[in-house]
Amino acid sequence: MASRGAFDELYGAGTAPRPEFAALHDWINATSVEELRARQGQAELAFRQIGITFSVYGEDEAAERIIPFDILPRVFSQAEWARLTKGLEQRVESINAFLRDIYGKRQILKDGIIPADLVLRNPQFAAGIADIRPPAGIFAHICGIDIVRTGPDDFFVLEDNARTPSGVSYMIENREAMLRLCPELFSIFPVLPVDGYPDALLATMQSVAPRQASRQPVCVLLTPGPFNSAFYEHSFLADNLGIELVEAADLEVRDDTVYMRTISGPVRVDVIYRRIDDDFLDPLVFRPDSMLGVPGLIAAYRAGNVALVNAPGTGIADDKAIYSYMPDIVRYYSGGEAMLPNVETYRCREPQALQYTLDHLDELVVKLVDGSGGYGMLVGPTASRDEIDRFRAVLKAEPHRYIAQPTLALSTSPTLADQGLAPRHIDFRPFVLTGANGITIIPGGLTRVALRDGSLVVNSSQGGGTKDSFVLGAPGMRQQQSMGGMTQSQSIRGGLA
Repeated sequence: MASRGAFDELYGAGTAPRPEFAALHDWINATSVEELRARQGQAELAFRQIGITFSVYGEDEAAERIIPFDILPRVFSQAEWARLTKGLEQRVESINAFLRDIYGKRQILKDGIIPADLVLRNPQFAAGIADIRPPAGIFAHICGIDIVRTGPDDFFVLEDNARTPSGVSYMIENREAMLRLCPELFSIFPVLPVDGYPDALLATMQSVAPRQASRQPVCVLLTPGPFNSAFYEHSFLADNLGIELVEAADLEVRDDTVYMRTISGPVRVDVIYRRIDDDFLDPLVFRPDSMLGVPGLIAAYRAGNVALVNAPGTGIADDKAIYSYMPDIVRYYSGGEAMLPNVETYRCREPQALQYTLDHLDELVVKLVDGSGGYGMLVGPTASRDEIDRFRAVLKAEPHRYIAQPTLALSTSPTLADQGLAPRHIDFRPFVLTGANGITIIPGGLTRVALRDGSLVVNSSQGGGTKDSFVLGAPGMRQQQSMGGMTQSQSIRGGLA
């Protein structure tokens, strides 16, 4: 079951499995499609019973869904993961250096590396709080970097998510499902565990607490509430971090200090992991009609009495026009070339790039610079003539809002499809934590899969699913994997490098 034209994670460019993953090929062949369907069905039933759902905005029917889960894992070798780790560290360090600079001396703008108007006039640039320096100078504590692959050694960053990246709960829940339903794979492969993420995140949050915080800083997770599309993840993370899940009404600011209302009285809050966009954080500073934010929160932040994770203003690093300059940004701050290169990008705000995009709309993927979730984009090769014509008019009217990229032959992975096992296109979102204690990258991430045959759109809101991401450790290693709140010790009898 090799891929059709694209590089396949298991089979490479041929029909035989890549040597280091031959054991996975053997396991797939030894397990019937009926058995795989039964196990996958059990996983999806468990997800539904637990309540692992997301909301699809704008739909009246089936607004609450589970994200489809694929039982066949995606596997990274030790060497592949080591390369990705170095590239991710370099990129996230550069993102934080960029944010410190543009909210400080703005030297990169003075040196002409990036057009100043692209930053200073960007809707995501938080000009009103540009003078605030977050604890330890860290803006983006949690980054989800979207990576695609086109060949054995060809990894590219597709997007940077530094505002409120989501999906880590699915990474952990997918692993729990695989431990329960396919335990034999953890004897075949020395899979590194992902269940350390909550502890690592909590340590990151505590490391950036204000100096006057107690030895055990009080951390909370601020959610917009149960109607938010990612509310399951908010509650999952708060529970696994051992911190309170709060809404705006649970917090108040007095004397530039944030307190949480409890039945025992107010409790001072030191660190807030916010899953609310900047515009809604504080109605006294941003949108005055926001019912989701906490009045006075930014005053407390400015006074240095509370840390916000991620810091306000990080959304500009998500902007896809800024993304197009990331190779220059990485070179400027790290002194070296980007280990994880960008996908070639055309900035439609530039006349030549706009004309090229208009002339090749049927070949390109065109995206909103501030878009997410697969909305507001055109996939030229799969779009109808009418769709292309409508998009052409929109692009001409507001070219500055769009970038364009070539259509890549994304790598594929064996997937359980309606007709049986088939290759489906995938991407990958690892999660990078940055605190005063350094950078932590959990060995795993969220592999998203385009379940429709031939589709390149992996977003859950557009019909995509997920699968577990195995990162392999040293052969013969002994490790611990979490399962249902219990610890399962894995004795590896054999393994692959």
